[in-house]
Amino acid sequence: NAEYMGFSDRTANMGYRGHRKHLKRLNAPRSWMLDKLGGVFAPKPATGPHKSRECLPLVLFLRNKLKYALTGDEVKKIVKQRLIKVDGKVRTEVRYPTGFMDVITIDRTGEHFRMLYDVKGRFTVHRIKPEEAKYKLCRIKRKQVGPKGVPYVNTCDGRTIRYPDPSIGENDTAMVDIASGKIKDFIKFDTGNLCMVTGGHNLGRVGVIQHRDKHPGSFDIVHIKDAVGHTFATRLGYVFVIGKGNKPWVSLPRGKGVKLSIAEERDRRLAMKN
Repeated sequence: NAEYMGFSDRTANMGYRGHRKHLKRLNAPRSWMLDKLGGVFAPKPATGPHKSRECLPLVLFLRNKLKYALTGDEVKKIVKQRLIKVDGKVRTEVRYPTGFMDVITIDRTGEHFRMLYDVKGRFTVHRIKPEEAKYKLCRIKRKQVGPKGVPYVNTCDGRTIRYPDPSIGENDTAMVDIASGKIKDFIKFDTGNLCMVTGGHNLGRVGVIQHRDKHPGSFDIVHIKDAVGHTFATRLGYVFVIGKGNKPWVSLPRGKGVKLSIAEERDRRLAMKN
C-alpha cells in the first residue's frame, strides 16, 4: 500500500529522529499536578541538572504554584527581566528544570523557596528564610580520581566538586555554599541519621535510617522509621540524608514528612474544622 502511494517502505515506517520535542499533558509527571483538560500539551523541561521526570519547569512553578502569572507568555516576560534566580544564578529559560533541594530566589519580592516533596509525592511551595537560602544539600552520586590525581565528587544536581573532604563517600550528603560552590559540611550515610525519600512509592516521607540490606547484583534496600513509629523500606538510590540524628539541616514542609493513613487524615481534618 505504501508503494502504491509512491512511498518506499523506509519512508512509510519512519519514526522519530532524535529526542522528542513535545510532551503530552497526560504523560507529564504526576508530581506536577496538571489537570487533564487544561490543554493537550505540557511544558517539556529543557536540558539541565535534573532528570526531566524528577524536575519542575520554572513556568509551572511561577504560573501554577505561585500564581504570579496567568499564562506562559506572562512567565516569559517575568524571567526575561532577569528576576528569577535558581541556586544563585539568573535563569531566563521558562522551561528550566528546577529539582529537589534547589533554592529559587525572587529578589524583587524578597522571597526564597526550596524545592521539596510533600508526603503525597508532589512538589510543594516551601518558603525559607534568607539565612537558609545561602546553602543547599547535595547527594554524592560518585567519587572518583581525575587527571593528575585530582579527587572529585559528582552530586545529584550535576555539580563536579574537586578536592572534597577525603572522608566523603558515595550516598553521603554535602552542604554546599551556593555563592562559592564549596562544600561547607557533610553528613555520612549512616544508621541513626535523618533522611528523605526522593523516589518510589514512599516519595516525600522522612524518617531515621534503621539498617541497610545489601543485595549484590540487585538494589540495596534501606529500612526507615518515621517520627510516629511507622517503618517502611525503599531502594538505596532513593534515600537522601538530610540531617544528623533527628535534627534536619533544612526546614521541612508542613507535615514534616509523616504520611498519615486515610482515616488519620480524615480525623485531623474534622478536628481542625471543629
